Amino acid sequence: MDGTAVAEPGDTAGTPVAGETGATAAAEPEGRQTGSSGETRARRLALRLPASRRHLIALSVMCALSAALNMTLSLFRLAHFQVATYDLVIFDQAVRGYSNFSAPTVPLRGVTGGFGMDYLQLADHFSPILAVLAPLYWLHDGPRTLLVAQAVLFALAIPFVWKFTRRVLGTPHAYLVSVAYAISWPIAQATAVEFHEVAFVPLLSAIAIERLHAGKRLPGLLAVAGLLLTKEDMGLMVMGLGAWLFFTGQRRLGAGLALTGLTVFEVVRKFLIPLAGGNPAYYTRYSKLGDDLPQMLWSAVTRPHEFVAMLFDHHSKWDTWGLLLWPSLFLCLLSPLVLAALPLIMERLLADSDNWWSTGWHYDAFVIVILLLAGVDGAARLIRWLERRGVPRPGHGLRLAYAAAVFAVAVTTVPYRPFDNLMSPDFYRPDPRTETREQAMSLVPDGVVVEATDDFGARLSGRTTVLWWDYQKRGTPWIVASVNNDLRGVVNSYLTEGYELRFDQNDIVVLHRIGY
Repeated sequence: MDGTAVAEPGDTAGTPVAGETGATAAAEPEGRQTGSSGETRARRLALRLPASRRHLIALSVMCALSAALNMTLSLFRLAHFQVATYDLVIFDQAVRGYSNFSAPTVPLRGVTGGFGMDYLQLADHFSPILAVLAPLYWLHDGPRTLLVAQAVLFALAIPFVWKFTRRVLGTPHAYLVSVAYAISWPIAQATAVEFHEVAFVPLLSAIAIERLHAGKRLPGLLAVAGLLLTKEDMGLMVMGLGAWLFFTGQRRLGAGLALTGLTVFEVVRKFLIPLAGGNPAYYTRYSKLGDDLPQMLWSAVTRPHEFVAMLFDHHSKWDTWGLLLWPSLFLCLLSPLVLAALPLIMERLLADSDNWWSTGWHYDAFVIVILLLAGVDGAARLIRWLERRGVPRPGHGLRLAYAAAVFAVAVTTVPYRPFDNLMSPDFYRPDPRTETREQAMSLVPDGVVVEATDDFGARLSGRTTVLWWDYQKRGTPWIVASVNNDLRGVVNSYLTEGYELRFDQNDIVVLHRIGY
């Protein structure tokens, strides 16, 4: 497709490497002595394995290690009360609803927003794909399930990153880029901010890109359909995927995907979210450009200089651009595939909310696979362009150099992002107040409604209905909170309005409403 597949000497792109035909390698003559050669038994076994099986084993190990890395970070943070009630409890409540064959209500979000206990998660963000996690709750009901599921989903994108990179650059290159994805800072950041619907996006986007690039339309389009069920703005990504296909020769399919993405984006925001009781403009405010996508596009056409300037008018936006493009050494800009990521990036940087502009949340994980694979494609295009002009010598190894550089860049970002915590012994030690927190939680009965501060919500959510303690007097039966001196007056005010203090140690309190 579009000439993106290349062949390395001894490693034909898209076909087995020389000597790796999928059949067992020729066995050594019987009785041949190898003891003096130092060849190990493991090496002899590896030579007898088909190449496809060796790659399968290697990729399985990579996926397992990646999932373990993600789980270690998230589960230790949960165990040490370092995760936030927002947004993990919201997703926990939604998936629990699906697992009980009922509506995905999110009392935490509903009560805090003034919408009531029966507020639907689909009114907040359109993510019906969360229902596929429901069977996992039959095995273990609680936020830990979501953290484990997200860790595995992130890891499962590795084989498809590998397949795409192997087809375009070569086999050793594919392993380097795949590891770079697994330890990339957007994946680390998304893992550190608990669970979000982005858990599905690296895998689905990797499947869609790799399969469509390989000409396998059915699995690629099924992955696209999954993206459209993940979040209300995934139609923008599908529009971008359509643009990529259009400009790489698949015009009919590309135009169809672009139109589908635009249609679904508008239908979900303007009809389905309001139908569920939500406000489509709650999270996406673009006061300088217009109220909806058509108005924004009109602004881009009529005021292009202002439109472009808004993408770079704050230092945090420059940081985001740089950090997003750096993992691919900026070569993603040479590939049409980058068009799949641009709509989502612009959605963030054009919005009024400065929360969207920074890299401190999970938003960058939506596009990391696209940008890395676009970098692979861009590097291959640049190298072919140089080869046509006779710049590099034969056997120049530029493809391997690029893959090694991508891997090195990923490694150098680890100390500045959450995976760095895993290298600190202090990360594995409980907080000094952990035992006190455990004692406080033990006083709260199962099945009750409880208001909690950020550190307690996720640990209570598996057995209670958790609301966020925002100091609004709702008459909630139980309150579990970490407090400081500034909040002591708030605690005392509850004691004058029907509550008793059941626990008060190390600035951790448990309040119980008398009679409930």
